[in-house]
Amino acid sequence: MDKAKMDENEWGYHGEGNKSLVVAHTQRCVVLRFLKFPPNRKKTSEEIFQHLQNIVDFGKNVMKEFLGENYVHCGEVVQLPLDFVKQLCLKIQSERPESRCDKDLDTLSGYALCLPNLARLQTYHFAEHRPILCVEIKPKCGFIPLSSDVTHEMKHKVCRYCMHQHLKVATGKWKQISKYCPLDLYSGNKQRMYFALKSLLQEAQNNLKIFKNGELIYGCKDARSPTTDWSELAHHLKPFFFPSNGLASGPHCTRAVIRELVRVITRVLLSGSDKGWASALRLGPGSRGPCVCEASPYRRSLRQPGRSSVERSGLPKDCLLYKTLQVQKLDLLDIEGLYPLYRRVERYLEEFPEQRKALQIDGPYDEAFYQKLLDLSTEDDGTVAFALTKVQQYRVAMTAKDCSIMIALSPCLQDASSDQRPVVPSSRSRFAFSVSVLDLDLKPYESIPHQYKLDSKIVNYYSKAVRTADATRVPTRFKESEDCTLVLHKV
Repeated sequence: MDKAKMDENEWGYHGEGNKSLVVAHTQRCVVLRFLKFPPNRKKTSEEIFQHLQNIVDFGKNVMKEFLGENYVHCGEVVQLPLDFVKQLCLKIQSERPESRCDKDLDTLSGYALCLPNLARLQTYHFAEHRPILCVEIKPKCGFIPLSSDVTHEMKHKVCRYCMHQHLKVATGKWKQISKYCPLDLYSGNKQRMYFALKSLLQEAQNNLKIFKNGELIYGCKDARSPTTDWSELAHHLKPFFFPSNGLASGPHCTRAVIRELVRVITRVLLSGSDKGWASALRLGPGSRGPCVCEASPYRRSLRQPGRSSVERSGLPKDCLLYKTLQVQKLDLLDIEGLYPLYRRVERYLEEFPEQRKALQIDGPYDEAFYQKLLDLSTEDDGTVAFALTKVQQYRVAMTAKDCSIMIALSPCLQDASSDQRPVVPSSRSRFAFSVSVLDLDLKPYESIPHQYKLDSKIVNYYSKAVRTADATRVPTRFKESEDCTLVLHKV
């Protein structure tokens, strides 16, 4: 990248989250990721550089060790001409969702992260001319906590995602409750995984996006976004899955294309050979937990006559979903058990503030930091060291609960013998594919009190919603508080 010849017209808006914004190069397979801040909050250039370098170090020394080097792309910190950054900011402003414009792109430091464009097949520096399909999935937390510190019995039965849906719909973030349940996707059972992925396609929210040649063709930005259209999606995908055009248009075509997409994604998610230490995390015999969430629509469908009971198939230990789940399970105590330990660390820091750097709360995220994460003991010896280890494990677990999986697919060329990438079949075609993980920034230490309050809010709201729903199901003629009068009519 020639920094002296940076041209904002060669870059386009790609997407953004709460804390960063990404632009993609039109020709090269690279993206630039900039930090975002509220208008009244400014950081020095040195602070921004260190923040970005911590992201790189955490990915390289921690997440790459857990998940495997082929899945994690750390990138590098680059310094760009300030004039280029300012012009780029003006160019993309009109493309940003209104709901994201409460924060501004950092135009003062010139620092950004340069990363591979994960919406394209990895291993090529330049964009290929053959079509590329990319599916981005944010699977969320895939287990139900077993910790004895949990005080709400509901949390032992219903997953966090399903409970949170009720609060998000009530506050207007989304229009309706999704049928997707993370436990179905993480089950390894193909039937449950099909159901989960179809549910994501029906109500994508911010948990699923589909890109075609780097352009977003399917996904929901916020509650104001238009309803997702499967027929339009099928029109985009048909050349990938049925290249000979053997299907007519219409509902049958749409169902067939969506079915092929779901099958291919499932096969890719269950594949894997990259080495990573997450599969070696010894979380104990009780770490498996309930295999089905009581709120899952898939579970409710099994109550119908003729449906068999749910089976736990289990994920292959070399697939990315399994490794991600193991890292999520570093949350050994749940936020209810973790919060008192966080308070112990806080009291120590109030007395010895100069120790914050030695405790590595803000980095560096190096080999020593990684090694401490491997201590999976839950016997509290009352020390600050124990509390800090559990706090750091929780932060890493929360990172894994909020990461995204990028699946890039490209139809195999007729002579694919020289292609070293893995291949997945579909009914009428074959795809070379690559799988990557993004959104791997370590969750902030300061966010723990917010997570504690949010957890209580989610559970209390869900419990209230369930009680209300149960009460409305009771027929009025059976309410004991009402008098019952028998009236006889002459026939």
